[in-house]
Amino acid sequence: QPQLVESGGDLVQPGGSLRLSCTARGFTLNTYTIGWFRQAPGKEREGVSCIGSSDQSTYYVDSVKGRFTISRDYVKNMVYLHMSSLKPEDTAVYHCQVSSAGTCQAMSDMLKYEYWGQGTQVTVSS
Repeated sequence: QPQLVESGGDLVQPGGSLRLSCTARGFTLNTYTIGWFRQAPGKEREGVSCIGSSDQSTYYVDSVKGRFTISRDYVKNMVYLHMSSLKPEDTAVYHCQVSSAGTCQAMSDMLKYEYWGQGTQVTVSS
């Protein structure tokens, strides 16, 4: 059964960095638009970043602009979220999601998907 697998989360101090990884079992990510989402305790899931399949355009929510970078590795079938200057408010479970749509305009639809992987926990605390 196709699966999305996220990894790379950890406990880091404010100002620290992490690289989250998203890979797929049973299919390739290379032809999909990939979104990163996060959900903090007591809050709704929100879109954080995205990379489109048709034009490799990227999207970042305002709160992470200049701190997070999304990238693909076509050979390894991976999508990464490079996170730097981390803040306590970045604490959340992070998930990746896929869409067959070609651009990041699909992010709002991806939020409604029922299937989500287990995610990876990012905790930013001193």
